[in-house]
Amino acid sequence: MNKQRVAKLVRELLIEIGEDPNREGLLKTPARVAAAYDFLTAGYRTSIKRVINDAVYEAEANNMVVLRNIEVFSMCEHHMLPFFGHCHIGYIPRKKVIGVSKLARIMECYARRLQIQERLTAQIAGDIMHAINPEGVGVVMECRHLCMVMRGVEKQESVMMTSSVLGSFHNNAATRAEFLSLVGKSAGA
Repeated sequence: MNKQRVAKLVRELLIEIGEDPNREGLLKTPARVAAAYDFLTAGYRTSIKRVINDAVYEAEANNMVVLRNIEVFSMCEHHMLPFFGHCHIGYIPRKKVIGVSKLARIMECYARRLQIQERLTAQIAGDIMHAINPEGVGVVMECRHLCMVMRGVEKQESVMMTSSVLGSFHNNAATRAEFLSLVGKSAGA
């Protein structure tokens, strides 16, 4: 990302909305916004292969592995406003497990792009399935969207929930129910 170009565009935006980019409080704002967008969109410049970095290990385990309450922050592609909440990931290994921090890093890789929550949830599940070929994968995400909260319909208490279930999590109701129970969601959710 060309931070200087983004800063110039932010300066132009400030003028367009009626602000004075030369006033004291805004002098460094274009550069700050450019740096923030560089961080918030780092997923475009990150590969899943590099994120996983060979942290896939042979294992005899075939019990469900669950990582709950991973904080997620992303940006809505429709309004470029944040959405945030929690992501819960589970899988049943076949012969391989993945380093636990890699689950969060896979999520971050996709969250640090302009997104819709539905796609984000599916991308995480798909990449875990591809990386370790488990019996099944489940991802549940619950987020608050500022595009719903602070503009538009202005529903401050609304929480969007999405799930992506693959393999045995999709095909077996008992497996799906166990996963949802472990992440604290009812089987009907």
